[in-house]
Amino acid sequence: MHCVNEEAEAILDREYPVLDHGFVRLVDYMGSDQRIVQSARVSYGEGTKTYRQDKGLINYLLRNDHTSPFEQVVFTFHLKMPIFVARQWVRHRTARMNEISGRYSILPDECYIPDEGHIALQSEDNKQGRKDEPVSQEAAAQIREQMADDQRHAFESYHRLLDMGIARELCRIDLPLSVYTEFYWQIDLHNLFHFLKLRLDAHAQYEIREYGRVMLEIVRKVCPIATEAFENIKLEGRSFSGREMDALRAMLRGEECPLQKREREIFEEKLR
Repeated sequence: MHCVNEEAEAILDREYPVLDHGFVRLVDYMGSDQRIVQSARVSYGEGTKTYRQDKGLINYLLRNDHTSPFEQVVFTFHLKMPIFVARQWVRHRTARMNEISGRYSILPDECYIPDEGHIALQSEDNKQGRKDEPVSQEAAAQIREQMADDQRHAFESYHRLLDMGIARELCRIDLPLSVYTEFYWQIDLHNLFHFLKLRLDAHAQYEIREYGRVMLEIVRKVCPIATEAFENIKLEGRSFSGREMDALRAMLRGEECPLQKREREIFEEKLR
């Protein structure tokens, strides 16, 4: 049976702004919470199950990693984001993607400049991230101005080359990673939940977390029960190794934690 969700229908093709020039649009979807339970029960139509039973089944499936029913739900998004975010995005190879090409199109003069509150120094304990504390307002203003100047010069050069008749595939090569790109992205719910678990994590880069945050709310419109289960079990839940389970048992018995320093730090972070 074809699944139609009125809340999802109401937001189709609506642009949800992200960052300074980006957006997320839900272009199409197939399935809903109903499709997940239909697939799990291998039945036709709505059946005779109650909302409570459906919710219990979806939670059971997600908790026990029975993933195939979630693959029955599919989303197609239209996304606009800076190239450096898109390059992180395409590391997830479980989706289908079609991106605008600078070989065919003249790229618009749109680049990302972070807000003052998100400009920070390199983290000392995270080699791939920034500190939580932003730099001073004065320093942030100078950095934003420098970024804007660099981007303006890059696009001035880009358009000079275009006006000379140089091939578009060559003109684009000096443009910065802050340039915005657009693409269509189709993915099933199981792999989308995996994507969101990674990209909504506090260790993920702020800019990609912002896209993940908006997409989670869109998914909630289509599959509210599954999204609630995902947040509770996967997003906010934690898994423990065998040694960590031994430590938990020891703590419950009132004994000393048997983990070494680094293992213990990771373990305590999970508990926090």
